[in-house]
Formats: sequence, structure tokens, C-alpha cells
Amino acid sequence: MNKKISKILTLVAGLIGLIGFYFFIRILMIGDEVFETDVALQNSVLSPFIYFAQILLIITILISIVFSAVNMVKHPQVLKRTLIGVGALLVILVIAYSFADDGAVMSMGKVLPDGEAGSISKWVSTGINYSAILGLIGFGAFFFDFAKSLVK
Repeated sequence: MNKKISKILTLVAGLIGLIGFYFFIRILMIGDEVFETDVALQNSVLSPFIYFAQILLIITILISIVFSAVNMVKHPQVLKRTLIGVGALLVILVIAYSFADDGAVMSMGKVLPDGEAGSISKWVSTGINYSAILGLIGFGAFFFDFAKSLVK
């Protein structure tokens, strides 16, 4: 059974590679200068390549989500750890949101008064705070592990 799956996956990967190589050769044969000036050519050559890449990305995302969900259902302890991790990330997000600034922001070289930027300013600040908190946690874990290894 595993040999059949391995052969099928090898064939699928080869087919994806051949399709990608076909797009690469088409783009290489046309050249850079023509793409910069001819919009119709851009649409006829680059658009199918972009759609192909998007389809591959969506398929990859769906496969990873399905296999992760199946693995979590098969192993309840993994599901429990995953839910604890997601809960911890949500707590950190709430903390980051509560410390986020929704004051004046810069837009196109001018300062927007309070409230004119809407909730975007609050969420941008939340994202920055969230990244900073996660970075501090990561650095703390790194230094803790480093100190622990020095003691041993």
C-alpha cells in the first residue's frame, strides 16, 4: 500500500514539476522587456501561472488542515495540547488588544485625528504588541534553555 502511495505521489510531484517547467520556459522565451509593455501578453502567460500557483497553495493548505484534524481526532492528547496552545495565544491576543493604542495615526503624510482611522489603527497596534509579546516569550524560552544547559 505504501509503495503505491509513494509512486502516486512521485507521479503527482513530477506532473507539478513539468507544469511549472512549462511556465518557466514560456516566460523565459518571451523575455523581460516584452512583459513590461504588453498587458495582453502578461495576462496570457503570467495569469495562468499565478492561477496554477494559487491552486497549488489552496490544495496544500487543505491537505495540511485535513491531516492535522485527522491526527488530532485520532490522538486526543494532541487535541488537548493544541486547544491549550490556541487558548494561550488567544489570551495573549486579548492582552495585546487591551494595551493597543487607538490614537492618532499617520496616513499619506498627514496625521488623522482620533477616531478617523477607525478600528484599523487599534488592530495594527494589536499586531505589533502581539508580535512583541511573542518575541519576548521566545527570547525568554531561549535564554532559559541556554541557562539550563549551562548548569548541566
